[in-house]
Amino acid sequence: MTDASDRWKQWHERRTETVSAPYGPLALTGTHWLADYPDGRIPDIPGFWAADGDALVLTAAAADGLTVDGRPLDGRVRLEADTGPVESARVALGGRRLVVLVREGAWGVRDYGPGTPARRVFRGIAATAYDPDRSVPGRFAPYRESRTVRVPNADGRSRGPALAGEPAFELGGGRRTLKAARQPDGSLWAVFADVTSGDGGFRFRFPYAEAPDAEGLTTVDFNRAQLPPCAFADHFVCPFPPPGNTLGLAIPAGERTLL
Repeated sequence: MTDASDRWKQWHERRTETVSAPYGPLALTGTHWLADYPDGRIPDIPGFWAADGDALVLTAAAADGLTVDGRPLDGRVRLEADTGPVESARVALGGRRLVVLVREGAWGVRDYGPGTPARRVFRGIAATAYDPDRSVPGRFAPYRESRTVRVPNADGRSRGPALAGEPAFELGGGRRTLKAARQPDGSLWAVFADVTSGDGGFRFRFPYAEAPDAEGLTTVDFNRAQLPPCAFADHFVCPFPPPGNTLGLAIPAGERTLL
């Protein structure tokens, strides 16, 4: 119990550092979908931005102040989606990082800047202390094929996260399941709500489960349920819980809300 509690405290401290970092979630100032700007001009961002098949094309003059890979851009460059940390995004404008993203074929640009008001007023994340009863064994049942379920997202649009299967576990005196996606490292990720969501806590959260073993065994630890990125900035496109992932019990564990 002491070791698990200490590891949880370390996890919570790292989470606080991560979200408050210069290019963490609190630094996001906008997500701009190119389809909304057919003239190629994004507000407050210089250059001409256009989708071109499997890439985004950026055209700018040296006077625009944009850099790509650390060098001033004076001309045209094709950009693929950024997949690494925000601070390593190829396009920058002074201290800002312009992250290229694509969702279901739609191209966009995210604007991060360390000087956001959200970073200045951030005081931490309210989280419930570690409770061993909120870390439960489970068994993962994979789907034969990945399933796409379209759900509303925080930006008002519907998108379809790819779901890999369902971990089943005992919690609160009953058997529960969650529709989950598989992470690149094999771990599981889900979007869920419980009866406390929106009442003393954020309206939904992200629990994670360790990668299932050969028999499908895993551990679902609600102590590490995270606030979604849209809890830190309105410009994220977090998916809402899919049908079946709103659990009819209180799970006062993990991250709850911003302080």
